[in-house]
Amino acid sequence: MPPSPFSRPRRHLLQCAVGAAALPFLPRHAAALDVPDEPKLHHQDYAALRQHFRTRLVQKGPAPDKFEPLTPPAGAERIFYRSGRDGELTLTAWLSPYKRKAERMPAVLFLHGGNAMGAGHWHPLKAYIDAGYIVMMPSMRGENGQNGNFSGFYDEVDDVLAAADRLVHLPGVDRERIFLAGHSVGGVLAMLASMSSHRFRASVPISGNPNAFRFFSRYPEDIRFDDQDKREFEVRSALCYAGSFKAPTLLLHGTEETHFEDGTALLLKRASSLPITVTANTIQGNHTSAIPGAVDASIAFFKQVAA
Repeated sequence: MPPSPFSRPRRHLLQCAVGAAALPFLPRHAAALDVPDEPKLHHQDYAALRQHFRTRLVQKGPAPDKFEPLTPPAGAERIFYRSGRDGELTLTAWLSPYKRKAERMPAVLFLHGGNAMGAGHWHPLKAYIDAGYIVMMPSMRGENGQNGNFSGFYDEVDDVLAAADRLVHLPGVDRERIFLAGHSVGGVLAMLASMSSHRFRASVPISGNPNAFRFFSRYPEDIRFDDQDKREFEVRSALCYAGSFKAPTLLLHGTEETHFEDGTALLLKRASSLPITVTANTIQGNHTSAIPGAVDASIAFFKQVAA
């Protein structure tokens, strides 16, 4: 079995994947990124914004992380879904095998951490399967040697929504009980996707940064867009469109991830007037050790919402 992607910090993975040869891909102004104390709050609906805003990529190419082949791990099978503006991308997803039942089954779309999908991302999801959920984990454009240009939290949201559409149309899936969760990079995408569509019954972003300004100041090598246009950061920040959540949402992070506390508090404050509930909690552990507990907490939340 290959080592789990959860066993090493993402910074190490990025350094292995990027290296000195990739430095020309860094926008020249990335090192001077201006991080506002409090990102602007926009009152426009995020889903409506996505209908007309197009990110401007100044560098086009694959996702930055080192990757392994997309051979499905034990307990998963490989399926495909189409994404892209005209459905031009055929992307891989892993699906838990299941037998179709008379009563339709609930499903979880889980978004992996990092910018490449690996077997280690799949193993903690067994708890969903044991709890009676069909599980689908999609890869994104430009990941694992696939086609498409990595954009860093924007065009990938289209992939998430396309994967959800594929999941909804699988035989035996209850389209009224499609749940969304994700960890780290996947947690960010889960926030943005849950603001982009009414498809999901509930969402649980895990250890996702709602502030793209801060994320990219830490990982400037992930910037492929025009970093002189602050809108490019705002459309990747859940904080900037916090009034757009369309499903009950539980934000989770590890007790040792104190750097998420202020962003989470501000997000909750900005979402407090919504008719749906946006709450937060902590799980004992750090960025990786908290994952099993977060999966268990998400199951409890999904059952509570669907009761």
